[in-house]
Amino acid sequence: MAVIENSKLSVIGAGSVGASLVYASLIRESANQVALYDIAAEKVEAEVLDLAHGTQFTRSNVIGGADLDVVADSHVVVITAGAKQQPGQSRMELAGTNVGILERLLPQLLERAPDAIYVLVTNPVDVLTVAARQISGLPVERVIGSGTVLDTSRLRWLLAKRAGVMTSSVHADIVGEHGDTEFPLWSNARIGPVPILDWTGGERFSIDELDGIASEVRNAAYTVIRGKGATNYAIGLSGARIVEALLDDEHAVLPVSTVHSGAFGLDGIALSMPSVVGGSGAFPIAETPMSETEAGLLAASGDAIRATMQTLGL
Repeated sequence: MAVIENSKLSVIGAGSVGASLVYASLIRESANQVALYDIAAEKVEAEVLDLAHGTQFTRSNVIGGADLDVVADSHVVVITAGAKQQPGQSRMELAGTNVGILERLLPQLLERAPDAIYVLVTNPVDVLTVAARQISGLPVERVIGSGTVLDTSRLRWLLAKRAGVMTSSVHADIVGEHGDTEFPLWSNARIGPVPILDWTGGERFSIDELDGIASEVRNAAYTVIRGKGATNYAIGLSGARIVEALLDDEHAVLPVSTVHSGAFGLDGIALSMPSVVGGSGAFPIAETPMSETEAGLLAASGDAIRATMQTLGL
């Protein structure tokens, strides 16, 4: 698929995440037109007005409101609507409420944007990606969770800060559940061309230090939520990045969440692995190497997601 001309992105939910994603998409010019929808008319109209006042300084335009027809003919639809994660609450505890929202919302979206690629950001994103796939009946590559794209950015930022290099020079991924069982693929981690444990630009990394960095990544969202009530800026940026890979047919490698059918020993569950993301959707890289320990961690992460799915009858 070629780069889409006159591309349209729709964002569902005008809360802190949805509004930040629209703002990031406008600044980055991720799409030619960005639409924002929410059932709270006064809130969404105010957000759209505030954003529209700044479009002199972008080459994208913004529309929106409480009428779902604003999403018509979208090429990508990003769903951020859902119950908000509270301090001390796990992502999985949100599952039942947010699956119910999807069941009501997704059929209406499909009527208006039947050809779109759907990106789930609402948590627990892996469970909701499975639910959205089942509700929509769309091909698996067209129902994508934002997954561990943000977690990977957090990991690379911490490693870059510690090593004294640019974040773009760090090549390392968080995979698995977007949640408490996620983990880094340390066996593949590099700074430039150098394996992470061989890096000698200063003091070497130790296994204990890397374990501490991984723990900090897993707990990053809870830290932000305790301090300000929600995470929004970084997820807005990472969501815009996924949108760009789709609309520009980039074939970029990003650790998004998709429903797996046999690869990595997974079947019928969604979790994040490095995937090729382009105009036709997302395709996991089945050849991704893992150590035996990492393969075990991936299986455990899948089991955690499956347990929540079973409680919801998915």
